[in-house]
Amino acid sequence: QVQLVESGGGLVQAGGSLRLSCAASGRTFSRYNMGWFRQAPGKEREFVAGIRWSGGSTDYTDSVKGRFTISRDSAKNMVYLQMNSLKPEDTAVYSCTAGIYAYNYWGQGTQVTVSS
Repeated sequence: QVQLVESGGGLVQAGGSLRLSCAASGRTFSRYNMGWFRQAPGKEREFVAGIRWSGGSTDYTDSVKGRFTISRDSAKNMVYLQMNSLKPEDTAVYSCTAGIYAYNYWGQGTQVTVSS
């Protein structure tokens, strides 16, 4: 059974920071690409950031570049999303995902709310 469990969400004021964590279990994720998506109320789910299995390549949606940083600890089956300079438009449910050729596994998500 593959499980992805997110943590670290919460309420923060605009300009603040949060660090999301995703714990993966059920198999060795060292060969899996991992990422973060988010979904705001009334909007479609969107890609936020991704990191290749090797950890050497990352990708971000334009709206978070320079503010968010994705990282992973493959030995611990963990992936992180450091979010700085948060804006109200970052408010959403953030979900962790993993896969090899596509994102096949998803967590339940963690709520991030940024107040103005």
